[in-house]
Amino acid sequence: MNSNDLKKLIREIPDWPKPGILFYDITTLLKDAQGFRTLIDQFYDHYHTRPVDTVIGIEARGFIFGPALAYRLGVGFVPVRKPGKLPAQTAKETYQLEYGTDALEIHQDAIQKGQRVLICDDLLATGGTAAATARLLRKLGGDVIGCAFAVELTFLNGREKLKDLDVFSLLQYDK
Repeated sequence: MNSNDLKKLIREIPDWPKPGILFYDITTLLKDAQGFRTLIDQFYDHYHTRPVDTVIGIEARGFIFGPALAYRLGVGFVPVRKPGKLPAQTAKETYQLEYGTDALEIHQDAIQKGQRVLICDDLLATGGTAAATARLLRKLGGDVIGCAFAVELTFLNGREKLKDLDVFSLLQYDK
């Protein structure tokens, strides 16, 4: 199964969540056993020779791909969550949205100094969430070795906010 086959498994929904937006629905890819396996295997193929200690998943869809990739790599998984979702002491990173701010949190003891971490999420759009996650991990002393995304909307230039990182996306859309 190649990239074009995987793209065929993604449902495109026009005008959702608002008019003018074309939404790429990955749930149709996830329910396809071969498609999901291929996606995780392609992530693995890209990262298995690199030094990764932990995979970081960003809420919420990073919780789908991140643990599967961590399992395949034989490493641990750590969630990065919206504020107020984690029970122990947390570190927090606030970041700008188009209209306001948002924040992400991680347990303070989730990452050890020098630990090599890989950020994994479903989508690279503007790059703000992934960049905030990288800053958060670095605050804790993590060595961010890269970012893995299932889908990249290249026309939104999200890579610009991640210039210092190895960014790997499996499927790119230019419109």
